[in-house]
Amino acid sequence: MSTPPYYKQNRLKQLRAFCYAARLGSISRAAEQLFLSQPSVSLQIQALERELGVELFERRGPSIRLTAQGESLLELAQPLVQGIDGIAESFASELGDLNSGEINIAAGESTILYLLPEVIKQFADAYPGVRLKLHNVTGRDGMAMLRADQADFAVGSMLEVPEDIDYRPIFDFKTMLITPLDHPLAGKRAANIKLEDISPHGLILPPRHLATWRRVEMIFGQHKVNYTVTLEAGGWEVIKKYVEMGLGIAIVTAICLKGDEKIAKIPLDRFFPNRSYGVVMRKRKYLSPPARQFLEMMAPDFSGQLEKSVGE
Repeated sequence: MSTPPYYKQNRLKQLRAFCYAARLGSISRAAEQLFLSQPSVSLQIQALERELGVELFERRGPSIRLTAQGESLLELAQPLVQGIDGIAESFASELGDLNSGEINIAAGESTILYLLPEVIKQFADAYPGVRLKLHNVTGRDGMAMLRADQADFAVGSMLEVPEDIDYRPIFDFKTMLITPLDHPLAGKRAANIKLEDISPHGLILPPRHLATWRRVEMIFGQHKVNYTVTLEAGGWEVIKKYVEMGLGIAIVTAICLKGDEKIAKIPLDRFFPNRSYGVVMRKRKYLSPPARQFLEMMAPDFSGQLEKSVGE
C-alpha cells in the first residue's frame, strides 16, 4: 500500500495555519496561537496555495487580507478544523461524559454581576469537572477574543451586529430612570414623565464609548430634547451609589436593579425600547459539548436556534 504524498499527510496542519491566520489577520499572531515559528506557518500556507493552485491572501508587507478564494476556503475549512480540534470533548460527550474540558466566556461587568451568577452556579454544581473562565472585557475586546478563538462565546448586549458575528437575544430589560428618593422626579408616574422633565437635571452616565450613552444620545436627539451629563462613571453599582448620594440622576438598564436600592425607579419604556442581552458567537463557530450544555442551561431553546441559524 503506497504512502500518501507528504503534503496530503499535513493537510490538516496547513488548513489550521490558514484558518488561524485568516481569523487573526496576521501570520505572526497565528504562529503565537499555534506555538509555531512564523516561517513554519508561512510555509504551511504556501504549500496549501500550491496544492490548490490559488492565492489565499493578498500580502501587503506585514498585513494580509483574504482573497475571494481565501474567503471561500475559510467557510469550508473553519468548521472542519474546529471539529477536529474539539474531537476529544465530542468523543467524551458521545460516551456520556460532559464533565471535562474548559469554557471561556467573554462578558462585561454588568453581565457577570447580574445575569450570569445563577447559571454559573447551576452549571458548576452539575459539572464540577468543567473549568469555567470568565473574561471581564468591554464589547470591543470581547469581539477581538471571539475572532481570535480566545473565547467560546460572549454574553452581552449588541446594538450593531457585524457580518461575521451571530447574536442570539435571550433576555429583555426595560430602561429605567433612577433618582434619589427626595428628588422632584421621584414622585412622578411613568405615564406622566417626559424627556423634557429630565432635561434640566444632570445625568450620571457610563463612559461615552459604551452603548448606554449612544442610546441616550439617540433617543433625546430624535425628540429634539437637550440633556446634560454632569458625571461619567464606570459600572452600574458606582452609578447607583452616586444617585443614592444625590449627585445626579441616571438612565440605566433594569438588569442592574436588584430591588434593595434606596432610589426611585421610573420606567422609560415609552421612549426607550427594551435592551436585549444574549449570546454572541463568531459565525460557523464550533461549540464543545460543555459549551453547548452551558448555553442550554441559560436558554433551553438555544440548540434549536443554533440549528436554524446553520440551516439558513
